[in-house]
Amino acid sequence: MKTVSILVPETAVPATIVNPRYLFSAVNMFFSDAGHEPFFEVQLVGMDKVVGLDGGIMSMHPDKLISEVSHTDLIIIPAISGDVSEAIELNAAFLPWIKEQYKQGAEVASLCIGAFLLAATGLVDGRHCSTHWLYASQFRTMFPQVELTDGRIVTDQQGIYSSGGANSHWNLLLYLVEKYTSREMAITASKFFVLDMDLQSQLPFSMFKGQKNHDDEDVLRAQDFIEQHYQERITVDDLAGRFSIGRRTFERRFKNATSNTVIEYIQRVKIEAAKTALEKARKTVNEVMYDVGYSDTKAFRDLFRKVTGLTPMEYRSKFTALR
Repeated sequence: MKTVSILVPETAVPATIVNPRYLFSAVNMFFSDAGHEPFFEVQLVGMDKVVGLDGGIMSMHPDKLISEVSHTDLIIIPAISGDVSEAIELNAAFLPWIKEQYKQGAEVASLCIGAFLLAATGLVDGRHCSTHWLYASQFRTMFPQVELTDGRIVTDQQGIYSSGGANSHWNLLLYLVEKYTSREMAITASKFFVLDMDLQSQLPFSMFKGQKNHDDEDVLRAQDFIEQHYQERITVDDLAGRFSIGRRTFERRFKNATSNTVIEYIQRVKIEAAKTALEKARKTVNEVMYDVGYSDTKAFRDLFRKVTGLTPMEYRSKFTALR
């Protein structure tokens, strides 16, 4: 039997505690129905006997305190909410415990922005990690030593796992069920919970919002200019000249402030505008392409697929409302 310890941190998102508990308990039910012993021992683990969540609207009662758990096989770090720096500070006591359990052989999985707690342990330094696409820039700023994979739903490296944003945590949970039990059991769970096991990327769901939490006024002005003139052909030289900055200096400052190169930022803004237009389904793909400043169909299609994981036609089909 494998022991699964689901953490109950301060400011946790309740669903990312309840859902793992429900899924692993359901798998135990499937084993029992097949005449076998339960496979998982599932326990909620906290720092206090009672943990208030969701602004005090609800509370959870962990089965055990971290001081009472000397061994576990799998640690689930749920998503956190609110200010992530404050959340890390509030839950700092979990960090050495997680590291010690991993050292003793436990595996660790973070769900959504629980990746910030995982990264704070240092266990993913130099490794790949996923988190919610909306928090990608903040994550890179706080943990530049971690290789963040924007689009990936699940990462798996040396017994450390992470999932992308929001409901994609279900895909990591199914992945863990398959890894610990069998493909057949994961399929059974996916059918029971009506989940798509084939979801591989969160790129189609991501929305680009440039990192503006910085103090470089020239870069902020450049970002605003790009966002207001994305229909035009914008070059790095034009931007650097507009703000009277040498090209190399401008590129360096822009990358330091936004975590994107100037070209990446321009491309992402244009593709985001194209996505919005395609969702409305009022124009053809070529019309949308021209509207956002592209004239080369192949270049536009290739860039769109790189950013979203889908072709423009696939994207419009996926996100256009039925009429």
